[in-house]
Amino acid sequence: MTRYFIFISFKGTSYHGWQLQPRSLTVQKVLDEALSLILSEKICTTGAGRTDAGVHASFFSAHFDSTFADLDSRKNLIFKLNRFLPEDISVNRIRKVAPDANARYSAISRTYKYFISRSKNPFTFDSSWFIHGPLDVDKMNRASALLPGYSDFTSFSRLHSGNKTNICKVFSAVWETEGDNLIFTIRADRFLRNMVRALTGTIIDVGKGKTSPEEFERIIRAKDRGMAGMSAPARGLFLADVEYPEEIFV
Repeated sequence: MTRYFIFISFKGTSYHGWQLQPRSLTVQKVLDEALSLILSEKICTTGAGRTDAGVHASFFSAHFDSTFADLDSRKNLIFKLNRFLPEDISVNRIRKVAPDANARYSAISRTYKYFISRSKNPFTFDSSWFIHGPLDVDKMNRASALLPGYSDFTSFSRLHSGNKTNICKVFSAVWETEGDNLIFTIRADRFLRNMVRALTGTIIDVGKGKTSPEEFERIIRAKDRGMAGMSAPARGLFLADVEYPEEIFV
């Protein structure tokens, strides 16, 4: 068997997240069916992580094993897959990897982006969170700059999610303005379930003046989900990158 990484993009609006679930339409279910049909063998992918219902990915990776040793060099394979897949899922690349490479556990870092729309836009309503009114971006960045100094993010983890640990290493977190959009970019070695959405919602409270940067730091230290703000809607969240060591690629 030969192991491959497959890199895809998807719009998550119509899906109940990435991971297979009984009686639910998921991205993994659709991708596995497409690969199995095109390759005429049973394919089961393993994703870099799970995404909540409605969350998108401009970059997502998964691995799978195949009896074929030349999939990365088949010129028409990606074209055939994309022709079969629905319009909201796109295969971008397939790469051969080492037999023990794992899309989830071999990852060095993951990057998420959350999009805030500052003006009503009928073309982005399902891929951003429209917020009317003033936001103090400087204070939001002051709060975000605190994150790399902490490792326990229990205050921003979904309750009863079954995490073995709530320890994460945040490398960077910053808010930037691009036109009518406000974009939160956060990079870490791993993320807890609902973590980015909970962070976003709580930092928005800082921007609205409901919470100060100092209070935000106390929320981090409290390790209590009940002290943090509401989770931002899923529709504004994108998985933007997953980084791997180059040596896993063959």
